[in-house]
Amino acid sequence: MFSSKANFKKEFQARLLERYGVDVATSCPNEQYTILGEMVRDYANKDLFNTHDESTQKGKKTLIYFSMEFLIGRLLNNNMQNLGIYNIIKDGLDDLGIDINALEDEECDAGLGNGGLGRLAACFLDSIASLGYIGHGNCIRYEYGFFRQRIEDGKQKELPDQWLTNGNVWEVRRAKYAVEVQFYGHPESYQKKNGTYGIRTANAIHVRAVPYDMPVIGYKNHVTNVLRLWNAEPSSHTLPTSMSFNEYCAALEELCHGLYPDDSTEAGRILRLRQQYFLVSAGLQNALNSYYRHHGTLKGIHKEYVFQLNDTHPILSIPEMMRIMLDQYDMEWDEAWEEVTKSIAYTNHTVMPEALERWPVNYVQNLIPRCYMIIEEINRRFNIEMNSAGIPDGEKYAMNIIKDGQIHMTNLAIYTAFSVNGVANLHTEILKAVTFKEFYKYMPEKFNNKTNGVTHRRWLVTANPKLSDLISNKIGDSWKKDMSKIKAFEKYKNDKKVLKELQEIKLENKKKLAKYVKEHNGIDVDVNSIFDVQIKRLHAYKRQLMNVFHIMYLYQRMKEDPNFTIYPRTFFFGAKAAPSYVYAKKIIELILAVANVVNNDPDVSKYIKVVFIENYGVSLAELIIPAADVSEQISTAGKEASGTSNMKLMMNGAITLGTLDGANVEIAELAGMENEVIFGLKNEDVENYVRNGGYSPWDMYNGDERIKKIMDSLFDGEWASYRRDKFRLIFDEIMNHNDQYFILKDLPMYIEAQEKVQELYQDKTLWSKMALMNIANSGFFSSDRTIEGYVKDIWKIERITR
Repeated sequence: MFSSKANFKKEFQARLLERYGVDVATSCPNEQYTILGEMVRDYANKDLFNTHDESTQKGKKTLIYFSMEFLIGRLLNNNMQNLGIYNIIKDGLDDLGIDINALEDEECDAGLGNGGLGRLAACFLDSIASLGYIGHGNCIRYEYGFFRQRIEDGKQKELPDQWLTNGNVWEVRRAKYAVEVQFYGHPESYQKKNGTYGIRTANAIHVRAVPYDMPVIGYKNHVTNVLRLWNAEPSSHTLPTSMSFNEYCAALEELCHGLYPDDSTEAGRILRLRQQYFLVSAGLQNALNSYYRHHGTLKGIHKEYVFQLNDTHPILSIPEMMRIMLDQYDMEWDEAWEEVTKSIAYTNHTVMPEALERWPVNYVQNLIPRCYMIIEEINRRFNIEMNSAGIPDGEKYAMNIIKDGQIHMTNLAIYTAFSVNGVANLHTEILKAVTFKEFYKYMPEKFNNKTNGVTHRRWLVTANPKLSDLISNKIGDSWKKDMSKIKAFEKYKNDKKVLKELQEIKLENKKKLAKYVKEHNGIDVDVNSIFDVQIKRLHAYKRQLMNVFHIMYLYQRMKEDPNFTIYPRTFFFGAKAAPSYVYAKKIIELILAVANVVNNDPDVSKYIKVVFIENYGVSLAELIIPAADVSEQISTAGKEASGTSNMKLMMNGAITLGTLDGANVEIAELAGMENEVIFGLKNEDVENYVRNGGYSPWDMYNGDERIKKIMDSLFDGEWASYRRDKFRLIFDEIMNHNDQYFILKDLPMYIEAQEKVQELYQDKTLWSKMALMNIANSGFFSSDRTIEGYVKDIWKIERITR
């Protein structure tokens, strides 16, 4: 259907008529988008058949990537580009009087993710397919996304993200692969027909898990994998007498209702646990059933499947895989354990204690009792091993899986998995030296680093086509498939014509963003100002608060000293705060309050504008990132595992203003410290203060007049509307909870770093050279490079050759 423009137009018009009973003239944009999306999906499915055949008939090893979120964004443009059919479609639509951009705007961002974890997973799937490997994502088909953010009365409001209102054109329901997932009940032994005994779960509540497959299309290589989304549907099994039909329907509906239920209540926490088990049980049953159909046994499954657990959420894969092998396929413990420990790998994404999941024993014991029995047995055997090895009690306690009435999921994962990886060099070293030091002492061979990456095809080629064309005009197109080749662009760092072109491209991108801001925020921004961007999930350790403190400082200084001015600056924020995260929501309220004051001050607004982008997501990131001059990466050293916005912004020529945290360390090393603006405490400084004390926010408050004025203004500043308690929560969190993220300690250094940015930017040639050096050295941060590392060291999967 895409062999020529004429064939495309004929098929497009025929499908419009057959499905909707309309022609081009009488059809609406959504109908046109739906038809086009279905055509692209159906075309990709031919490659999907061949890819599936390669894995089943030729025995190629398959990766199953479990993640609670995949922040995939819009897919139409990406899929057309990857299939190599974009130009045929664009030209054909032009002939029919249809604007392809208008159809792309009909697509909404898929509500399958929230932050960097989900965006990373999406980038990985793109790279796996584009590199020619067989690897499929597994997630839940959430009815609603995280939430749709609306700003009302200067505060964040959460609305339902109804991303499935018009359906999902990319998905295909695959009912034949449905499986049954069991909750509650109780384990019981029974005698089998052959006289042996087994264990089964009696009086369980059954849920039918039905997969919906979305194509993941490789870049011009005829490889298509899938993102499999599991949907909860009623089972035909009889309900236990303890549950009514209405209760069952309500429980079923909430299982796939939305991403990350509110965990401030017990009901919300149990729902999260149910979601996690539903995902891994469905995905594992599907994979194990498939292997058994082809081989008549599950022995040796580790040779054809590898299961990657993306963070702590899918760790229930471990007891569930054991349960399936023991109870459904009658395997012995040792042979099942061998398969599990050779096929499951774990990626850690955080050193934050609150994010290292721990589940109360009674939750797991009640919800999935057979899995709890298996976890108990794993823990018992682990303790026997530790006792035999003479491990001291203190270290034994640290590594125990079940302790203090809780199941420590990361301990279960590290003990079981054959690979445990961090996601940036600094992060991995912290895991080995601090977070999991006992495990590293006795199991060092498991630990490895895989610095994160992002797909350059979406974040540079598609998001910034003018920059992509400039690079290709200078060094050819091969970098699009092998991002390491972008290094050749570095030889133009002193080419004034190229540097001028970079400035022009950046200005054009800034104009696009300014147009959006005018239309949606009603704010006029100076496109010649410095576009300073901080776009990431709102969390205390990411320190959006320090950014707004700096803006407050600038405002106060300008009002006090009419002779003090700065090079015009526009500060962009994009962030969602979790609905139950009161402190984060209060920080958003402060940003909005400061923005309202600054933007409406006739003296200050000539030099400073503050823009909060409502409902920040993937599509908005594609607009913001190409326009950014400064990339704010200012988390407390040692707290950000990696970061991915830093990589996307680097690829598009933004200069990193940041701490030596996460992947900022590698960015500075690769592009050169002279091409970034680095400041603040280092990880060892933070660790020293945490261990030995010596830091007090009150000392900073009393010793630095700038800090005192900023903190006092939370009570009496214009942004507080002279309501003394409006921002008391922020003051108390910093001053009376010992400023655990060292905002006030780093703030003076941050102010100096911002002054350096002001100075550097005024030399446009120098700034453009710094931008070029970032672009030319961003190849390391392609997710293609990351995936090749996983393949070589962990997954051992083979490339499809066509």
